[in-house]
Amino acid sequence: MVLFHFFMNKIHMIDRMHLRIMREIDAQGSLTRAAQSLHLTQSALSHALKKLEQQLCVSLWIKQGRQLQLTTAGRHLLLEAQRLLPQLERLDDAMADFAQGNRGSLRIGMECHPCYRWLLTIVEPFLAQWPGVDVDVKQQFQFGGMAALFNYDIDILVTPDPLARSGVEFHPCFAYEQVLVVSRHDSLANEEWIAPHALSDKVLYTYPVEPSRLDIYTEFLLPGQCQPRKHKVIEATEMMLQLVAARRGVACLPLWLVEQMRGELAITTVRLGQQGVHKHIHLGVRQEAESANPFIASFLASAR
Repeated sequence: MVLFHFFMNKIHMIDRMHLRIMREIDAQGSLTRAAQSLHLTQSALSHALKKLEQQLCVSLWIKQGRQLQLTTAGRHLLLEAQRLLPQLERLDDAMADFAQGNRGSLRIGMECHPCYRWLLTIVEPFLAQWPGVDVDVKQQFQFGGMAALFNYDIDILVTPDPLARSGVEFHPCFAYEQVLVVSRHDSLANEEWIAPHALSDKVLYTYPVEPSRLDIYTEFLLPGQCQPRKHKVIEATEMMLQLVAARRGVACLPLWLVEQMRGELAITTVRLGQQGVHKHIHLGVRQEAESANPFIASFLASAR
């Protein structure tokens, strides 16, 4: 144990300035030029080296005429200085980036299946603006995102259904309309809008989300005291649209998503009710996060 403490004390005697002195003397070729490079007086540099040798109980240099020659211990310390200093300098730069908000990670939780495609349009310019920031999208927080936000598992929550909670702010970023997607050959295809009872004989496709969190139920069917003939869940939007085009059923999706993905499919959209069902994508953040984290503030500004 005594020997252990002896060596630990020796390790603590060497600090970064000693390593820089060793590197500069080797690079500059003399104590005078090394001292000038380090903005020290020659006497201060010599004193620092002499004190280190005394503390380590080993000689690092020997004089040969006017020249300094490294001892075996000195060569070893120089090699370590050349290895360690670039790593420490990179660490300094990294910590400075963190302090200035130029480096870090942004964890985004999704409470909305189709919102992922919208998110991609925001992420691309953000990544170009913040090359030192990693973005991680977490979709396992579907409709449990508030807990993830409060537990610091995510930094931003993407949701169409913000919940008022102390400590969290929601920013509306993108307005859209939820519409019914039907086959062009469906009996509803020529309607401008439909009433809830129009779905009583239809198979309704939705994402795998509880009906209590689905807009077509909460804002359309339940107020009209109606239910579809059958409700089936489909995770992939592409498959959902294929099934609708094949006249297997109907689906409720954001209008912008349908327009983006319809391609050559024989589908069309119908408004839900005479006024339609209108929504916003919201971004939720902890109240202190926007002011404390510059790239969170930047992401919110881009999304708005």
